[in-house]
Amino acid sequence: MKTLFLSSVIALVLAVPHAHARKKVVAYVPNWVNLEQFSKEIDYAKLTHINIAFENPVDDEGNLSFNKRNRALMDRAKAEKVKVLVSIGGGSASGDEVLKARYFRLLSDEHRAGFVQKLAAYVEKHGFDGLDVDIEGPSINEDYGKFIADLAAALQPKGKLLTAALSKGYGGDRVPDSALGYFDFLNIMAYDGAGFWNPDAPGQHSSLEFAKASAKYWVGRGLPKSKAVLGVPFYGYGFGEAFRKRCYNYSEILSIHPGAENLDQVGNTIWYNGIPTIREKAKHVVDEDLGGIMIWSLDTDGNGEKSLLAALHAALNPEEKK
Repeated sequence: MKTLFLSSVIALVLAVPHAHARKKVVAYVPNWVNLEQFSKEIDYAKLTHINIAFENPVDDEGNLSFNKRNRALMDRAKAEKVKVLVSIGGGSASGDEVLKARYFRLLSDEHRAGFVQKLAAYVEKHGFDGLDVDIEGPSINEDYGKFIADLAAALQPKGKLLTAALSKGYGGDRVPDSALGYFDFLNIMAYDGAGFWNPDAPGQHSSLEFAKASAKYWVGRGLPKSKAVLGVPFYGYGFGEAFRKRCYNYSEILSIHPGAENLDQVGNTIWYNGIPTIREKAKHVVDEDLGGIMIWSLDTDGNGEKSLLAALHAALNPEEKK
């Protein structure tokens, strides 16, 4: 009788292999905001991972900064069973010539082993669950693949995660296919297809079609679908009368344009992702059985029924009752 019951349970589980597999929800949180306060406002139940952005080498020997404000967020997240990674690189590593040159030196054959050891020790010392490599664009050179392979060898045997943020059009073609096999998952930056850097080409910077094509690109290069985490923006860009040389946070868009949560374009003219598009992107992740969703960045979300995180959670978990 027990054998028959056990067989029935196993058969039921095998019949619905993906039904209860939780999708990753990876949120970047910049550590230049007030983390002591913001860490109290996060709905941790809707997240699986937080990437604290950014920490970078402060000298040519590869010693990294550590923002003391990180600790408040780390402690609260860990108490809620959310994994916390430290993210290195970022836009400054691509746009700052000093930092870019520093990374090139540290990733070179001569210095890479020592830098990898320092990174692994840093992750352990501060209690991070892993390392996220946000080296992108012009900061990706011929040493990137070897760097990722060495990081995997140093981190993963210790149970630490290794992830990265990469985009299709901003240096992605310089990432060797071999590097993809080392990541625990890849945060696909499926945004910034347009922006203030090209004011004569206004339009949606992160359409649903752009997101689908971005995920398809990396999967097509050999990344398992289960490791493909689709990035969505909690911000937009202005053109025409709304042009400015920085983004508009989603929360700011809501404050100046009532009803903006249900649209993707407001005023003259701000392009972004409202709730309907965010839902469609989450649905694509479910339909294609991708690994999950990544957010840049959590601190710019709206509140209550206007929250993009809440919309993502509902779309990724349709079986849950409201």
